[in-house]
Amino acid sequence: MKKVVGALLLGVTIVSAFIAYSMYTNHSAKQTAAIEQKQAAKKAETTTEKKKKPVLKVEDLTYQLKDSRTGQVMKEFKPVHYKDKNVYDQEIKQLASKLAKGIDTPMQNIKMDANGSLTGGSKQIILKEAELVKNLQNLNTKQLDVKVPIYETAPNVTAASAQGIADVSLASYSTRFRPSDTGRNRNVQLSAEAINNVVLGPGDSFSYNQTVGERTAERGYQPAPEIINKQLVMGIGGGICQTSSTLFNAIDGAGLQVTARSHHSKHVGYVPVGRDATVSWGGPDFKFTNNKDYPVIIKAYANVNTGVLTVDIRTSQRSI
Repeated sequence: MKKVVGALLLGVTIVSAFIAYSMYTNHSAKQTAAIEQKQAAKKAETTTEKKKKPVLKVEDLTYQLKDSRTGQVMKEFKPVHYKDKNVYDQEIKQLASKLAKGIDTPMQNIKMDANGSLTGGSKQIILKEAELVKNLQNLNTKQLDVKVPIYETAPNVTAASAQGIADVSLASYSTRFRPSDTGRNRNVQLSAEAINNVVLGPGDSFSYNQTVGERTAERGYQPAPEIINKQLVMGIGGGICQTSSTLFNAIDGAGLQVTARSHHSKHVGYVPVGRDATVSWGGPDFKFTNNKDYPVIIKAYANVNTGVLTVDIRTSQRSI
């Protein structure tokens, strides 16, 4: 009897264990299926979001070109040809050039008045075109502000550094003209007055066209012969190239750095061959920089009675 009861109990235990195992297995399977279902739903949701979210491209965005000095927006720019390198590079170079024309301002040099005081002068403003082009070539989708690199340089002269600036001559050069050529002589005289007493500090640049200004009848310039395409023709301001050429020889003798100079198309008689510096409003300019570590002053004298033009580059005794 005991054996029968034991067998029955064992059978019941086995059946119970099987039932429990079956229930556990079914429950685990359901849990696993639920987890997998949730994971699949999440993956599908993520995939859908990725499909819905657009991929940002440089050429689809609008960038703000900002003045590096003030942070002010100068222009909005949409790089629609960004992927076409040749077309895009040409486009941004033209853009940089156009912006520079509205920004670039040559330095107005300081002058010394009759009382020895410094007057006038204004800073040079330059937009670095190559730097802007580089900035526009390296656009990205995270930074929509583009720096427009603009640099300012003020004349490097102070009252203290200009003390005694006319004491010593570094170099002087003279040329001759005919006193009878009244119109031409007046042009030489006016241009000499324009460059007289200009003070250049260390590193300061000089532009003849900028300093003398446009040669017009309203400003007193007279018709006189000038060389154009190897021919002598009448033009307002003829003769001012004698002043620029005399200035060149003086600053060259003083060791200042010439940065722009052009020759006439025909030899001129007032300086040796190759020692001229032709200028034209809107055309060739004569430019140089004071590469000394001290300021210099330009002294120019046109004596219409004797027909002598002299340009003298001077500085203070303590500077040399």
